[in-house]
Amino acid sequence: MKNIKNKFISSLLVLFILVICFLSALKFLSMQKKEAVFPSEDLTSKKMLSAYLQSLKNTWGDTEIYIYEGQEKGGNLLITGGAHPNEPAGFITSVLLVENIQVTKGKIIIVPRANNSGFTHSDPQEGNPQRFSFETSTGRRQFRYGSRLTNPVHQWPDPTLYINPAGQKLSGTESRNLNRCYPGRKNGRLTEKVAYGIMELIKKEKIDLAIDLHESAPEYPVINAIVFHENSEELAALALMDLQLEGFEFSLEFSPKNLRGLSHREWGDHAHIMPILLESANASHGRLKGKTSPALIVEGKDKNYAKAAKLGRLFVPYGEEGVPLKLRVARHLAAVKSILSSLEELHPEKRIEIKNMPSSSKVRNTGIGPFLNPPN
Repeated sequence: MKNIKNKFISSLLVLFILVICFLSALKFLSMQKKEAVFPSEDLTSKKMLSAYLQSLKNTWGDTEIYIYEGQEKGGNLLITGGAHPNEPAGFITSVLLVENIQVTKGKIIIVPRANNSGFTHSDPQEGNPQRFSFETSTGRRQFRYGSRLTNPVHQWPDPTLYINPAGQKLSGTESRNLNRCYPGRKNGRLTEKVAYGIMELIKKEKIDLAIDLHESAPEYPVINAIVFHENSEELAALALMDLQLEGFEFSLEFSPKNLRGLSHREWGDHAHIMPILLESANASHGRLKGKTSPALIVEGKDKNYAKAAKLGRLFVPYGEEGVPLKLRVARHLAAVKSILSSLEELHPEKRIEIKNMPSSSKVRNTGIGPFLNPPN
């Protein structure tokens, strides 16, 4: 009788473990499902990155590209978000642009999920939430909070030492960091192929100006910054003055010539365009934070960072109100607008005209939700 009871308990325990494993697998697989983006009615066309590099087709490196083209010829702008999917301001800024803008002159190409694979998993041992959300007029919309790196399930193994396409020696995990893999390799690792595909897009679409949207930890020195290549030096300086007049403080950071593989360096060197990378301050990305939660991602409030600010340990202002995502997105939007204004002043023939671009002041005051479209 005792043996029968033990077998019954063992069977229940095995069944319980199988149920837990099944539910965990479902949750893990749900991370691979993309949240829908609902483009504005003025979308000209939609492509996949594999249109520029065929070998990306049917891989996790393939990603959506949204193209807005005006009736009049002008400059060609590329905006990328999601190179690091745990830096949500870049991704969300891209989504707001896709869902709102109308281009009347020139062409704008937007890649919200530059590293699509990075959205399908979370950083190990970080305890990060899988998603964060916003309330809209028609209900809640959720978005993935991913990883800085390509999913190891999609690219494995990491080398012990990684020598990137530009010749820089890096830690092996950096082979899965899109913003260390430029200008990419046509027949390289998945992340290198994504970088190569973006370079092909830049060349084939005759891009003049490219803006890569990022975030950094508040304790990181290069923060709230405009990082510029020498090709875009004058453009960045002019944009900075405009932003300061609007009350946004940015620092200007020159792209180091000996730091290779990054967008702001390789886009300029290899495609001879004007590249700029924008950084905002993300508390959920830093090392000083407490518990990471959807609230921290969206509201940007953390008592550890507030204390660190009082001790002078941060490179950005950080009060009790934190640095909310709506402010970080507003900063990106304001910077994009100022950069385009500077482009027109310096290169009138490359003027780009946009209508319905979300106002940085309105995003800052009312939040992100009102600028997100309801599902079709």
